[in-house]
Amino acid sequence: MFRPLTFWLSWILSFVVSVLAAQKTTLPRPADPFADPRDDPYNPLRYIASNTLTAIAFSLLVFVAIAQSLSIWKWGGKFMLSMTIGAYTFAFGIGTRFGLHSHPESKGIYIVEYLFVVLSPCAFIAAEYVLLGRLARYLRCDKYLLVTPRRITITFISSDITTFLIQAIGGAMSISANDAPLALAGSRVFLTGLALQLFSFLIFTCIFVLFLYRVRKYQYEIYLKDQALVWYKDWRALAGTMIVSCIGILIRSVYRTIELSEGFQGRLATSEPFFYGLDTLPLFIAIAVYLPFWPGRFIPPFTNAAKIENEGEVKRSQASTVD
Repeated sequence: MFRPLTFWLSWILSFVVSVLAAQKTTLPRPADPFADPRDDPYNPLRYIASNTLTAIAFSLLVFVAIAQSLSIWKWGGKFMLSMTIGAYTFAFGIGTRFGLHSHPESKGIYIVEYLFVVLSPCAFIAAEYVLLGRLARYLRCDKYLLVTPRRITITFISSDITTFLIQAIGGAMSISANDAPLALAGSRVFLTGLALQLFSFLIFTCIFVLFLYRVRKYQYEIYLKDQALVWYKDWRALAGTMIVSCIGILIRSVYRTIELSEGFQGRLATSEPFFYGLDTLPLFIAIAVYLPFWPGRFIPPFTNAAKIENEGEVKRSQASTVD
């Protein structure tokens, strides 16, 4: 899975570097890039990034990434590793905004910032896909998913990788372009990737909500199996956490889709409050909400013995259906 991603990321970065090396601009450069960033054609953000907001966001994201790393070490849950790695890369992308504050016209820093900030959430989404399959297996309620946990993981992870690559290619084309046609083509490719990702994750969220409804309706004893425990140890607390996380990711996905539909110089793309309020904050909530409800505390490792037992129950269920 990772070798194709490595290849495509290397190709994308090589493409960006080659485009930057070939750039020739004729527009006059402002004497003071801090005087009027809104009308500065060399400033891709069209504003001066706030060091205060960057420091707050960077610190919070690093805290979450480290806390999740410690949670994996203490309670397990390596299936959430993609989210943890994504938290580190997202924090790195936010951290590059310190460079944009000092060098607002640096297209190289902007490209690094944009790709890491926009593409890192794909890792968060991948963790959500894996978590649903693990939760269904843990509850032994696979039959209440529209498709098997394995197919959910494979199908949606494949979709996530595909939309990731589409966004990466489109983003590289758009932010590296020095002429309007190429920038427009890149933004359309990127918008397609975002829209497909939003559609895919929306379907996934519906499947998850339907799964919870079916478990409550047809397996009420399983739905209430942890009611004797304190509320934060009940598996339903983890399910509620996942719903909050999905909502955060959906808010960010809708924002990014609308933002790209307006273009890179639209109101949403050139507003720092919108960036932090509708992108960074929802994503921060989406990953931070798992800290007090770390999945490894609820879902034990899926050992070979448990796998064999689970497969046996599936076969018995299928046999009883045939009879």
